[in-house]
Amino acid sequence: MCAGLIVALLSLPAHAQQTSGQQLSNRTVIGGNVKQHADAVLAVMSYTTVPDVTTSSLSINNGTSGNPGFGQSQLGGGFTISKSFPLYVEGTLAYSRYDPTFVATDGAQQRALPTRWNTFSSTVGIGWDFRITDELVFRPILNGTIGRVSSDLKLGQSVVNHVTDSNLQFLENGSLDAYGYGGSLVLDYEHYRANYEIDAELRATDIYLRSFGSSSEAVQGSAMAQQVSLWTRWRAPTGWHALDRPIRYVLELAYSHYFGDSAGVLGFNDLTSLGVGLELDSSKYPIVITRTRALVRYVFGHNVHGVSFGFAVSF
Repeated sequence: MCAGLIVALLSLPAHAQQTSGQQLSNRTVIGGNVKQHADAVLAVMSYTTVPDVTTSSLSINNGTSGNPGFGQSQLGGGFTISKSFPLYVEGTLAYSRYDPTFVATDGAQQRALPTRWNTFSSTVGIGWDFRITDELVFRPILNGTIGRVSSDLKLGQSVVNHVTDSNLQFLENGSLDAYGYGGSLVLDYEHYRANYEIDAELRATDIYLRSFGSSSEAVQGSAMAQQVSLWTRWRAPTGWHALDRPIRYVLELAYSHYFGDSAGVLGFNDLTSLGVGLELDSSKYPIVITRTRALVRYVFGHNVHGVSFGFAVSF
């Protein structure tokens, strides 16, 4: 497998149903306590721990306000060093923004708090290719994740200043760090011919995420990321040429199903992605990049749909 790098450049908003929370008590937060939302944020982070085109660029609108309640982008890639030394290495960098709304009250007044939690995470993986046939590889991978969740809420001069709940102290410019460990099992199929190329990858991933630092002792979280995904791609010449090589058209189909704490946290348990694009071959020239691909993807699932533009290169 050649080295690959994938980045989502643009996403158009998807739409999802949102559910409102329940009222708790005075001098606290309406809509659920922060510990539950810390778990939810780590569950959201689980979507970024695996290279996955269905969630590489995703934005979900809040059904009430129309503003993004969740959005994420991911940059990632992986490669096998060589057939003679089949060590596989992968890595991702991801950013997500989660906007749950809290309501603080001192018993007399209430104020909505758009908390704006930002999540940064990085996942690395090391595996080994066990070749079943010339075209089929079994690849176990060990994965590790590190990330940070931070809040950029500015409480300001309001009734919130009278609320001393430690959860709200975390919300005001609070943060927590998280780590994760686990692994993946991958079946990788590569069928290459002169007039077409087929790639397919079936992957099962299980990663446990847990917080290890927080600006408030009251806020700790954990989540289990469990995912099964299928990714397929067809490439064939268009009949056009550039750089003394054929320009290929690319068709892509991907499906991801989420288990554990990832399931349902954003209102869906699975996502499907349909992609179409073009690929430019620069392998004839002495440059590092051998192929460049641009794809438009339509992503959909239960109560969610959207469009994104993806860009990838191979080395």
